Amino acid sequence: MDINTLYSIKIKDCNSIFKDSVAMYRDAVDFLIPVCLDHWDEISGQADLQHKKMYVEHLVHKTDKYPHPLYDFDGKFYKFPSYLLRGAIAEAVGKVSSYMSNLASWESADPAVRGRQPGIPKSGYIYPCLYRDNMFIRTGTYEAQIKVFIRNTWDWVTVRLRKSDVDYITHHCSDRKECAPVLQKRGKQWYLDFCFKEKVALKDTDIYHQTIIAVDLGINNACTCSAMCSDGTVLGRHFLKLSKEYDCLKRKTDRIKRAQRHGSRCVKNLWRYADGINHDISVKTASFIEGIARMYDADVIVFEHLDTSDKKHGSKKQKLALWRKMEVQRIAADKAHRLGMHIAHICTWGTSRLAYDGSGTVLRGGKSTRTNGTYSICEFKSGKVYNCDLNASYNIGSRYFVREILKSLPVTEGQRIQAKVPGCAKRSTCTLSTLINLKSALYA
Repeated sequence: MDINTLYSIKIKDCNSIFKDSVAMYRDAVDFLIPVCLDHWDEISGQADLQHKKMYVEHLVHKTDKYPHPLYDFDGKFYKFPSYLLRGAIAEAVGKVSSYMSNLASWESADPAVRGRQPGIPKSGYIYPCLYRDNMFIRTGTYEAQIKVFIRNTWDWVTVRLRKSDVDYITHHCSDRKECAPVLQKRGKQWYLDFCFKEKVALKDTDIYHQTIIAVDLGINNACTCSAMCSDGTVLGRHFLKLSKEYDCLKRKTDRIKRAQRHGSRCVKNLWRYADGINHDISVKTASFIEGIARMYDADVIVFEHLDTSDKKHGSKKQKLALWRKMEVQRIAADKAHRLGMHIAHICTWGTSRLAYDGSGTVLRGGKSTRTNGTYSICEFKSGKVYNCDLNASYNIGSRYFVREILKSLPVTEGQRIQAKVPGCAKRSTCTLSTLINLKSALYA
């Protein structure tokens, strides 16, 4: 598996000399887009992107072999760097390819329901890639030379790189392949974005010998993790609460409410504090999940497929809006892949609502007389009081094993097992008891 990681290095003491270079690059892309549109039939017939770039370059760039190009690109963009020209051609070809695909989909759609026709592409807010030796040279540990458009010509400029960024990349990315940087502007500062590539071999363990970490992400509690085996054995249970961070987030959101209640409409700084705390919660949660996976040498980390894109209702709608469950899963997935672990998702329906022992729906909150109205614990029909998040994590891991075990069986064998254990046919109602019954039927 290929893993791509992006790190940015801030350029010190240079804020205005790159504007003309970026504007020139965007103008070049705008010049090349109509060329690609006019000759798209010939360009699309080329074998790969390299041949497409060569074909467009012959149309616009004067060489000894092609002394009379069809378009006068060199006259308009004097001394435009060759590598930067090829990058602009690749950008133009990509935009035109996307436009032609959208146009074909629009033409094939029903005229009664299709929207407006796709517009002709523009360069937009793109930034140039600085290819090595031609556009970018590393002259020192914290110093580099960049070719920019300055004083009406393309010339080399020495820039200083921020020491903390360079040291961080040297410490963490020394064993990865470094790609050419991209000049990027964020706010008023300019950065060099370096992409690092690495190859990782993911674990290839049989489903019957896998160890998984079933993760239940919560709104009030950060997460609950259960380490499980394919026979339903629970190896460990771990909880992460982060009470201090959640209290701090609540104080910030309450402060925003008070400011808005008194007529303040611009609360960007207050929201910036809240977003920072929320991001810190996501990072700590993902790091906790990674630590648990390392502890048990897990093969797979299993999450719920959480989709809260619909309109939110009720008193908890702000908590749902601030809940960064997808960011946690993304960070945890990046960490897990680097360790050779797989990521899996299961249906989220009923994981907390159904008891893991197969007794049916649990009672939570005011519906139970034994939980004192606490929503974090539940009551089974047998009278047992249990942690809701822990019960959900058991069901999450069980549904993963039921799905993968049934997929590994031949069709006839899977039908025989489903006849003996009807509960495994509908995975949205599978619990830990379903997995145990499935394993018993397999061994029988």
